[in-house]
This record gives sequence, C-alpha cells and structure tokens, in this order.
Amino acid sequence: MKREYFGTDGVRGPYGGLVVNEAFAFRLGRAAGEWAGGRGRVVIGRDTRASGESLVRAVAAGLTAAGLEPVSLGVLPTPAVAGAVRSEGAVLGVVVTASHNPAADNGIKFFAGTGIKLTDADEARIEQLLPPPAVVEGADMVVREDTEAVARYIAAACALLPTQALAGWKIVLDTANGATALTSPAVLRELGAAVVALGDAPDGKNINDGLGSEHPEKLAAKVLATGARLGIAHDGDGDRCILCDECGRVLDGDEVLALLAVHALGKGTLASGTLVVTVQSNLGVDAAVTAAGGRVVRTAVGDRYVIERMLSEGAKLGGESSGHIICAEIAPTGDGLVAALKVLEVMIETGRPLSELRKVLVKFPQATRNLKVRQRRELSACVSLAAAISALEKELGSQGRVLVRFSGTEAKLRLLVEGPTESVVRAGIERLVTAAEGDLEVM
Repeated sequence: MKREYFGTDGVRGPYGGLVVNEAFAFRLGRAAGEWAGGRGRVVIGRDTRASGESLVRAVAAGLTAAGLEPVSLGVLPTPAVAGAVRSEGAVLGVVVTASHNPAADNGIKFFAGTGIKLTDADEARIEQLLPPPAVVEGADMVVREDTEAVARYIAAACALLPTQALAGWKIVLDTANGATALTSPAVLRELGAAVVALGDAPDGKNINDGLGSEHPEKLAAKVLATGARLGIAHDGDGDRCILCDECGRVLDGDEVLALLAVHALGKGTLASGTLVVTVQSNLGVDAAVTAAGGRVVRTAVGDRYVIERMLSEGAKLGGESSGHIICAEIAPTGDGLVAALKVLEVMIETGRPLSELRKVLVKFPQATRNLKVRQRRELSACVSLAAAISALEKELGSQGRVLVRFSGTEAKLRLLVEGPTESVVRAGIERLVTAAEGDLEVM
C-alpha cells in the first residue's frame, strides 16, 4: 500500500508547510494513537529545533484525544527514545525531529512498543486512520514530563565501557548543535576522556548548520589542531556516527561497520556471522567481511529495513554508509553514541589507533552525486536516465554497480557508480547526471 506522507524515516519537511505543522501533527498523533489501540503510555522526545516544543504539544494532544497518555522526555537523542519505549513499557514512542535536515525542517517518527521503527504497512495503516482536517484540540496542553530520561540514558551508555576506560584520551566531539549536545559529552567525560566540543551550543536555529555528521570538515581540522586520538560526529538527532582518525581522515559508516564486523568475526562473536548493510554500501565491505569468514546481506536504503533484515537473519550488527550503525545487542535502533563506544572498545582491546584499524576496508572506487530536483518521477518514466543506467551496468558487468534512487526524505535524486578505476566511475557518474538533466528539472 502506497504511503502519501511517510518517507524513508517518518514524516518530514519544512516546518509550517503542508505536512509539518501543528494541525497535521495533531491528526497524526490521533491516528497513531488509534493504531496503537487507544490505551497506554507514549514517550515523546525531540531534538533542539525551535519548532519542536509546539509540535510535541500538538502530537501529544492528538495522542490524548485517542485515549493515550503522552509523557515528554524533552530533548533526547532518537535512540534514547527508542530505548525508553522498551524500558518504560510504553506502547508507542514518538520523536519530533528532522534528523540531519536543516533547522527550518522538522518531522515526526514513531517506534512500536518493541523500540523498533514502524513497518511500511504500519505507516500506511496510520495514514488510513488520519481524521479529517480540523481545529487542533488542546495544542496548548501541558505535557507531563519525565525529567530523569537523560540521566538514565547517560548511565546506560557509561556502563558499556569500564570505569575511566578513556582516561588520558583526548576526543573531539561534534554534536551538531542537536539532541546529543548534553548526553554524548557527558558520557565521554564520565569515562575519563578530555572532550574538545564542537556544535555544543544549540539555539533552536543552528542544528546541523555546517557541523555534524553531514559536515565533518571542522571535526577533522580540530582533531589535527588539538592532537586528539580521534573525532566523533553525530547528526541532529543522534542516530548517526561518523568518525575521524588521528590523522584527520574521516571514516564513514561502511568503514565503521567493516571494522566492527571483522573484529567480531576474529573473536567469534558476530551473531550468525552476518553483517547487514544497504545497497548504498561499498562493495569493499563484502570483500572484507567475506575474507574474515563472514557474510554480507544487503537491503533497501533505510535503517529500518536493515533492522527488519537483521531480525530475520538473527544478525546483531548492521547499518548504512551514512553512519546509522545498529548494535542490536545493546540498542533496538541506530545509536551514534553506542557505535562510537563500540569502536572505542575495539581500540582499547587491540591497542591500535583508528588509522590502522580502518585499513580492514579497501573501498572500490566510487562516485556519488545528489541532484536537487523540482519534482520526483518514476524512474521508469525517465527514458534517457533508464537507458544510461542500462548501458553503464552492461559495461561494468561484475566489476562494478550502478545505484540510482530518489531520496526518501528530500526532493533529491541520488546517483552512485562503483567500478574498477576512478576514471571509469567519474565518467559514469557524469553520463548519469547528463541523462538525468534531460529527464528532470534539476535545480
């Protein structure tokens, strides 16, 4: 069943637009409450966007109208809300966030009582239950607050490493002026690290503004300038982790996943011997994990699809090249802080710097391009682009691959080409861009 409002990761868009506004948040909350059965507790978290508080009140009013009991956890990373759903016995979790999007955007995503994101079918059913547009009831309501949620999350994260395990470490931490601005530095400092902070002063308007996992340049520069042992960057809601080694070189999610998977395989602790990634991940991940005795399974883009496949495969490690890393033995969804702590654990156990550990992954040459488009179309209707894709795939054969898709959260066409040499992939991506410009209104 096709969904109209939900994308790859919840409902998202410009705040005050046709979808992300208080009236729709009320309707969505009411529909989600009915889907959840109309009884029970709901935990709600948000990131640091100025529009967050108003949207929390609106969605809470909708949930209340459906018979549920909303409780606000305040500003809290998305994975902390997912964990709270399970630990607090809630029937539903809600996060008001637009993740890595600019501050002018916002959104709403849901977690089931298991702490796992809803399926496509669940979201389609919620859309069917949307009440007709009406005046928002109780949008000025006072939502009951749980003021201890942040402390519980910090305590649980600190328990993942031994006391003072990071004593003597200097770590640069970029929290993107987002939901992790309080939690991640508190955990690293409690574990003994000296933290050099970036993006730790949210003002409601500066989330993801030139900082965070989408913009790791300042992180890399600060690591070099301060002589830090590594750098860690999150996105606005804290479910991503991008790292930087002591040489100022950035590691993406593929490198983190390969590092963790190969280390676990060496210890015999990788569940089912399986790593789950998406079609976006570099083919070098498959080569590294296979060489270490494991296997790689791929899914569609989206961390919830990764999680669904992990459950079916009995896997405990999976994620995306964007930095969503799911360590299912610890958290039910991607958690940027947990992922960073797991890498720190490997560094401690091996005594090796990140610049050496990352060498486990040798990437295939890859080129990517994101084209902002005025309107999405079915790829099958893009005649020139479809022909270019087909021709390039035939030329590459088993030596590479082509991936073309529309973003699930933005009006962007994402292009990827992998191949045997840099020149081949650069030429390939330019051919796709030219074809796309012939079929779509590229902005």
